[in-house]
Order: sequence, then C-alpha cells, then structure tokens
Amino acid sequence: MDSKQATRLSKFLSLHLRHRPAALGLILQEGGWVNVDGLLTACAAHGTPISLPQLNEIVEGNYKKRFAFDASGTRIRAQQGHSVEVDLQLAPAVPPAVLYHGTAPAALPAIRHEGLQKMGRHHVHLSPDAETARRVGARRGQPHILTVDAAAMHAAGLVFYESGNGVWLVDAVPPQYLGGL
Repeated sequence: MDSKQATRLSKFLSLHLRHRPAALGLILQEGGWVNVDGLLTACAAHGTPISLPQLNEIVEGNYKKRFAFDASGTRIRAQQGHSVEVDLQLAPAVPPAVLYHGTAPAALPAIRHEGLQKMGRHHVHLSPDAETARRVGARRGQPHILTVDAAAMHAAGLVFYESGNGVWLVDAVPPQYLGGL
C-alpha cells in the first residue's frame, strides 16, 4: 500500500473510530473498542474496503500510533481524540514536569485569555517533547510551541492521563500554566 492510500485509509478510520462510528453502523464498546471483523465488514459495506493486512499496516506504520489493537488482536480503537462519548478507561498518571502543545499563531490570543480548552474533544492533547508538538501544530501552518508546567498542574490537583501512544491528556490547561505565549 502506498503512503497516499495509507493516509486516506487512516483518515477514514480516524473519522469513524473517533467521531462518527454510527455512520458505519458501529457502536464503540467499553474502552472505545470495536471488533476488527465488524469494522472491516462495515468499511466494505460503505464503499471503503480495507483488508486485514492493510489494517495491520495502518496500525503498525502510523508514526502517531493513532490506533491500537487489544491484546487478542480481535478489537481495535483510536487511542484518543474522540468527539463521541467514550470512556477509554485510562488510569490517572503522573506527567513529566514539562509537556508541550503545538498551535497556530492565530489561536494565541484566545489561549492567552482562556488557556487550552478541549473544545469538541474529550481532552486537551499534550506532547512529551517539543518536536512532536511541532509536527502536530504544523497541520495548520507554521506552529507556535507552548510549554505546559505539568508538574505544577499535577501538584494543584489536575488529573492527567497518558494514552497508549504517549499523548498526554488533561481536561484543560489554565493560562497560568502555559509558557511561550
């Protein structure tokens, strides 16, 4: 499978595993999981056939590790980024002292005033290093990288979660914990 096709199929899976599972007739199970066979059948029935080898390649080959199989390999889920109601069953975790967030410069005035908000998703996504934040933020042009005083947030009682692909999740980041504004 070429990279263009892999990207197209990855975006299709992201849309349906994170935002619109019902559009494929899928129901996210506890933890956000769906049966792999059911997913592949639904994809084919909706005009986007994906083979099991292609699905494996998408899961294993995606540098962001957006998707994960369960231990048995019979279920799949998106690691984070859902806009539909789902409990990913992540345990609270102690974050590193500093985390990072890449954003578009146009968003900075609102961020200065309100901090980072989850908007239509379940959590704010934070990166463990500046380079990852830069890649994430570059989706919308030249990124601006913010630092997050995660240690101070955690000490203040804010709860962090780490997804299976190393993305740190939190409900919001108040502006007083942001640097690089």
